[in-house]
Amino acid sequence: MVAEEFPVVAAGAGVARQVLADSTALMVVSFRFAAGAQGALHNHPHVQSTYVESGRFRFHLGETSFEVGPGDSFVIPSGVTHGCDCLEAGRLIDCFTPRRDDFL
Repeated sequence: MVAEEFPVVAAGAGVARQVLADSTALMVVSFRFAAGAQGALHNHPHVQSTYVESGRFRFHLGETSFEVGPGDSFVIPSGVTHGCDCLEAGRLIDCFTPRRDDFL
């Protein structure tokens, strides 16, 4: 499937999510954030990598917080509580392994 075949869905106030590609082993997802929007603290069994395409974000990962901007990327281990605050409107590209079936 191509990205246009996946719907854009609300994922919180000021946050939109769209699956870009998926297989049983891997999923690529776009998250668009309005300035001031939050990615609520949560955890999941999937390993996640996040790439900041645009915008600025303060991420909370376990007991640490850090700011990221365009071109930055990092990995979130399985089961670690994480979330973010959007400081400047932008887009994150997240990869999950295995795929997030709850996003389909």
